[in-house]
Amino acid sequence: MMHGQSQPAHGQPMMPGQPMPGRPPVQARVYAQPRFAPTVTQEMRVRAGMQAPQQVVTETPWTGAVRKAQPETAPDSTGNIIRLVAAVLVLGILLVGLGGLALLGGLSFGARLFALIGLSAIPLVGIISYVLWLDRWKPQPKLILGICLLWGAVAAVILTLGFSLVGDIALYLVGINGVPDVIGAVIQAPILEESTKTVLLLVIVLAARRYFEGPLDGLVYGALIGAGFAFTENILYLGQSWNDGQLDALKWTFLLRCIGSPLLHTTFSTCAGVSIGFAARKWPWWSLILMWLPGLVLGMVLHGFWNASMSLFSLIGPLIQIIGLIVISVILSAAWVTLGLVLRRSERIHTQNMLGDYANSGWLTHAEVDMLGTWKGRKNGRQWAKSFPGGKDEMKTMIRTSGKLSTTRMRVLAGIGGDQERKIERAELQQFADARDRLLAASKRTVR
Repeated sequence: MMHGQSQPAHGQPMMPGQPMPGRPPVQARVYAQPRFAPTVTQEMRVRAGMQAPQQVVTETPWTGAVRKAQPETAPDSTGNIIRLVAAVLVLGILLVGLGGLALLGGLSFGARLFALIGLSAIPLVGIISYVLWLDRWKPQPKLILGICLLWGAVAAVILTLGFSLVGDIALYLVGINGVPDVIGAVIQAPILEESTKTVLLLVIVLAARRYFEGPLDGLVYGALIGAGFAFTENILYLGQSWNDGQLDALKWTFLLRCIGSPLLHTTFSTCAGVSIGFAARKWPWWSLILMWLPGLVLGMVLHGFWNASMSLFSLIGPLIQIIGLIVISVILSAAWVTLGLVLRRSERIHTQNMLGDYANSGWLTHAEVDMLGTWKGRKNGRQWAKSFPGGKDEMKTMIRTSGKLSTTRMRVLAGIGGDQERKIERAELQQFADARDRLLAASKRTVR
């Protein structure tokens, strides 16, 4: 501990850049605002002023400071356990449902089911790979990602079929013999499918908002739900063609659905995820429900437009249908891929912007923000740290914790979570500082 230096009163917040008594001021820096993130004002930072560290970190990379011991129990640990148990239960139920669908598929298609799964998995693997690449900057829990994929492949399919059956029975009871094919494809299917797919997004953002912190998270979750739904739907369509002995139809179904238009359900489901994500960073919980609606409606409209276009083109001729399918699919797919790239870059800038508060308050150095806020900086940091015993793991901890801190800082600035969020912030800052200190100690031992 540095002696002869006055300390702040316990719990007294310090503004970013505000010096401690008897301490030279921290050189503040203004960090760029990302395009797709809420604007952070100085008033928000005043309201969310943080406790300054006992000793400001210098500009020498990886220099640690003397800090209080880390709390024995992490804040909100009980809530995290409850959410984890609930998520595991949901995952278990979905796996049971998947087993049930597999059993029905085996009864319907026999050994052909394995070939159908292989054909349907071709676009699925590509979509999952791209989504995980988008999610690399601040990875979300694999448990939630798995639930999203299985929800689309199992629950959304079962719910859609169930609601369709209930609707047909209700119409039959009032004397209507089913819904016309065109109305079913253009109106009924988009409404049912997009609602059953994306309702899970509401559950995630309300139950585990910390893991649904922006539009990129919404894109990731929505894309996996849509990809899972398309996977099961492709099996059904391919299997129906094969069972009917229509090998040409099987070939064209595979080419048109799995190769020509693999991203449609992914794109439709993404709309609701992104709209919720824009509200998740800053707005109150009830706004998240409202912001589900514009994305849901957009997904329904795009879905209905696609089905209507394919029905219209089929009346003109098969060649026109194929050309129209490819053109519309390319436009929608390109828009989805581009949106992912733009949001991924915005997420990086947002992280840098949030970590800038900690640098301006003395918890981090500006050099650390530059390292943790860029892909090149993270790569160079890992390369530097791996030359020390255990250094690579400590650097991974710092990078992972910096992502958590950016989420926590935005929640504090937006007034989400109250005092509990401030406790989480202090715990994460301590976790980051401890990893930095261990890394610094390892580097000093190596030098000696």
